[in-house]
Amino acid sequence: MNFQPLGKRVLIKRVEETKTTSSGIIIPDNAKEKPLMGEVIAVSKEINDISSGDKIMFSKYGGTEIKLDNDEYLVLNIDDILGILK
Repeated sequence: MNFQPLGKRVLIKRVEETKTTSSGIIIPDNAKEKPLMGEVIAVSKEINDISSGDKIMFSKYGGTEIKLDNDEYLVLNIDDILGILK
């Protein structure tokens, strides 16, 4: 299923962080916060400075979670994006 964000929004997929600490302690899923990093999947036509495939950091409480083809995504307003990881 294709999803084209409207307005000044982007569709992202969260990037999971490592589940163990540097000393080898495993962090259970219920103790972890959701990651604040993601990969851009689709961009509205109104946005020129971000493109599909970019890795971004976004604000903790931004966006709307949606499910497409049994995968979870996040639709973010451009103002919720903090920066692009390079």
